[in-house]
Amino acid sequence: MSRAILARRISLAVAALLVVVIGIVAVLAVTWVRRPFPTTSGEITVPGLSAKVTVLRDDRGIPQIYADSADDLFKAEGFVHAQDRFFEMDLRRHITAGRLSELVGEGGLETDRVIRTLGWRRVAEAELPTLKPETRRYLQAYADGVNAYIKQQGDPAKMSLEYVVLGQQVKGYRVEDWTPADSLAWLKAMAWDLRGDYSAELMRARLAGSMSINQINELFPPYDYGANKPILSPQDWSPTTSNANSAVPSVAPPSGSKQGAAEQDATKQGKGVKGELAAATGPAAERAYAVVQRALDAVPVTMGRGDGIGSNSWVVGGNRTSTGKPLLANDPHLGVSIPGIWYQVGLHCRSVGSSCPFDMAGYSFSGLPGIVIGHNQSIAWGFTNLGPDVSDFFLEQVRGNTYLRDGKQVPLTMRTETIKIGGGGEQTITVRSTVHGPILSDAIENVADAGDRPPVNGRPSAGAYEVALQWTGIEVSQTADAVFGLNTAQNFDQFREAAKAFAVPSQNLLYADTAGNIGYQAPGRIPVRSRYMEAPPGFWIRPGWVSSWDWKGYVPFEQMPHTYNPPEGFIVAANQAVTESGTPFLTTEWDYGYRSQRIRTLVEKQQKITPAMMSTIQGDTRSQFAPTLVKALLKVDLGRDDFTKQAQDLLRGWDYTNPVGDSEAGAAAAYYNAVWSNLLNLTFNDELPKDLRADGGDQWMRAMTVLLTKQGSPWWDDKLTPGVAEGQSEILRRALVAARLQLTKELGKDPADWQWGRLHQLTLTHQVLGGDDIPGPVRMLFNRGPINMPGGSAIVDANGWDASVGLDEKDSDKAFDVDWAPSMRMVVDLSNLDKSRWVNQTGNSGHTYSAHYSDQTDAWVNNELYDWPFTERAVRDAGGDELTLNPGSTS
Repeated sequence: MSRAILARRISLAVAALLVVVIGIVAVLAVTWVRRPFPTTSGEITVPGLSAKVTVLRDDRGIPQIYADSADDLFKAEGFVHAQDRFFEMDLRRHITAGRLSELVGEGGLETDRVIRTLGWRRVAEAELPTLKPETRRYLQAYADGVNAYIKQQGDPAKMSLEYVVLGQQVKGYRVEDWTPADSLAWLKAMAWDLRGDYSAELMRARLAGSMSINQINELFPPYDYGANKPILSPQDWSPTTSNANSAVPSVAPPSGSKQGAAEQDATKQGKGVKGELAAATGPAAERAYAVVQRALDAVPVTMGRGDGIGSNSWVVGGNRTSTGKPLLANDPHLGVSIPGIWYQVGLHCRSVGSSCPFDMAGYSFSGLPGIVIGHNQSIAWGFTNLGPDVSDFFLEQVRGNTYLRDGKQVPLTMRTETIKIGGGGEQTITVRSTVHGPILSDAIENVADAGDRPPVNGRPSAGAYEVALQWTGIEVSQTADAVFGLNTAQNFDQFREAAKAFAVPSQNLLYADTAGNIGYQAPGRIPVRSRYMEAPPGFWIRPGWVSSWDWKGYVPFEQMPHTYNPPEGFIVAANQAVTESGTPFLTTEWDYGYRSQRIRTLVEKQQKITPAMMSTIQGDTRSQFAPTLVKALLKVDLGRDDFTKQAQDLLRGWDYTNPVGDSEAGAAAAYYNAVWSNLLNLTFNDELPKDLRADGGDQWMRAMTVLLTKQGSPWWDDKLTPGVAEGQSEILRRALVAARLQLTKELGKDPADWQWGRLHQLTLTHQVLGGDDIPGPVRMLFNRGPINMPGGSAIVDANGWDASVGLDEKDSDKAFDVDWAPSMRMVVDLSNLDKSRWVNQTGNSGHTYSAHYSDQTDAWVNNELYDWPFTERAVRDAGGDELTLNPGSTS
């Protein structure tokens, strides 16, 4: 669910909000807006500290915290996070606990029903006692720091302006104390958005009843290892053992040309594998899958979704750099919002030792202690999403309070959850689970009758289809241990040891150290699945009533891909395939490698890479897919249509870059992207359900690359014109014509005046109070933009857009708007950590009209990075505010 949809569902009372806006205009600047701003200089008392803590903030409000003990360090981090971002923290914990309705009213109910069904908070509470003692201590110290802030401020109106506005609808809201489980639950939300494959799995199942398997497979073409190299070559790493996931089976239909026929065939085949698969991919089951899609859409986007989950990271060894030591770059691509996802901070023990082992700086999550991405005094690390298939939907045959399991009806596990509604009232729901996990298909009200009378062992039953989700993220794990392990690791062995606990979300971990070494590790809890030629692991929804389809355990960490000082001297991890090997099986749904291959090309061109070159690569706007499509577009004969030819000529000689300003390349980019959007609509969207429309990301680029070699594909036939078989050339011509007309309306008649940046814009939107249904004066308080943006989807400067947006009249003005982007950028210089550079998407503050609410945005848009001092001397030389946190009584 997008941030705009979340805001729409909250549906604040418009009249009440307008009254607030009118009433506060005269005093806004001096009272409700400024009241929550943090104290950043002088001295204040923080109960529970054992000694004084120093907080040095630079000109962008980024704190560097210095303490004598680890407990004091994390207490101070909790206090400082809360000073700048408490409403964001409070919103996140309400979402992750399924308690959003308490904060925003009835508009949060549907979200709460699904989150309670998934049980994020329950799992977080179960994880806490399994963590290392020191991890639990750090989490508690952090919570104590947050609670010191809550007690200090008292009134929610003193914590954030959002509480003032929301208070007009939800009266009497009181802030609860922070707990360690609140921090752990945020890891579940992060893992949810960063897990892989669930959308493709569900999409294939939903389409299986209406089109042939061959046509579906054309939407999911195989990875092209020849064109786009994986992260690790066979020289870097190769499997040393085989297991049940030792090969990826072929993608073949379960039976018949369509799944409707396959389901009918199930009644003839009985218990066979094909019959089981056919029943799980038939039209009757499809109705249950559509309900599950609704449930998934009710989960708010916290990190990003779909193609918006991607990242660039690469590390170059000292023999290829100008500094003689490694350089590491990272820019995770996530959803866009204000405040941004990351909070920059430095955490330093004044005397580093076994009792206080932390000396680090980087990007943290408000609400979670420690550093997620960054460096310490010896090593640096970056993340990109590995995207393994760590979840499966299981179609279950349910009868009453039982479900079918190997020919027997066994009891469902059931529990009740009570959801309180801010302003009064509550709702009780029943959560049902099978051995695989919670049933999602009845998480949405009034839709429990999704399926009816499925075949059971070849005969119709009196039961109903339901869909359960098995996902590693709702199993107890120790990812929090991994965060602190990475923070204190001093070499690659310690780095790998920490990574063992990094269960979810599974990430590509890149490594560099001041001794000159580089490395890579793939961590994560990866399921081992049964193998059938009819179904690659994770490719189709699985029949839950036969235990042979169950997961068989997890891939041992020792069998996960890794490398140390590879012969090539650099490593690029940008969501492409990890290796060509099918051992272990990770997924069939890789990013297709357009960004990763472009980065490789730019690195290979340089004899010696400088820190400035690393940053320049992060801002590269060339499309790797564009040459393929442009070649086909320039072959289209437009006859006497000079009007469209005028635009088509922009593509001749275009360098395939997507800049933001007024230039020939910018005009060509505007037309090219408009053609691409129209081509997707004409080729795919005439047949796909509205909520499965082609979004234009790398999957669709790869699919189009293959389709351009297949003149006879049924996708070239426009289903909206029955009786007419258009063919490839006609569909390409229509896309060129439609784009010309579209941009004439949007940007003017003369193509030379077109600019990509005038179409491709970003509005940084507040997650709760920034949506279209919120009154304009309120949105203006919290949102920033629109901002003209370079780059695009599957481009290194990945300011991505959803090509399916704008097809409906109500959102036509948002057709090219940015909805995911680099959430931050960093370049770590291991030759001198004080010369590293970084930038955030917005700013460190969550307080609107704070000087640091969006003070880094202009630099971020222009791919400019700021100095990132690390040593205390360098931090003090950079200037800024100094705050002393003094110990005080906790009574």
